[in-house]
Amino acid sequence: MKTIRTNSILLGSMSLAFGLLKFIDPFQTWYATQIETSGMPSVAYPMGIVGEIVTGLLLLIPWLSAMPAARKKVWLYAGHVTLSMLMIVACYVHLLPDVPADVLPLKIKPPFIPLVVLAYTLFNMYLMAKPQKSTIKP
Repeated sequence: MKTIRTNSILLGSMSLAFGLLKFIDPFQTWYATQIETSGMPSVAYPMGIVGEIVTGLLLLIPWLSAMPAARKKVWLYAGHVTLSMLMIVACYVHLLPDVPADVLPLKIKPPFIPLVVLAYTLFNMYLMAKPQKSTIKP
């Protein structure tokens, strides 16, 4: 459970930070350019920001509050699924020929970052689904 906690906190912090960074330049301009050149509807702009912030909170709040284990698991799964969807969209944006590399993270056109984050997210979901070993010996 400690690995799941650490991974969730890292993924949640990253998602929350990237969502909040979209309110300041140059990230705001880069993000706006990504949306405009990708051909997505204008509603994608606020949805992406809200999506990243909410995803970050879904992955962080369960560890910062005293909630029952079942509710914590629901929040974490929701956060992981949402982050997976965000990373799939990020891969799509990276692969579009009209989106220039200089408005992407680290100025890298191939979707390495979204794919690594997606793999990390799926790995953490696998760990969550895997039966936990009991620490009580018969």
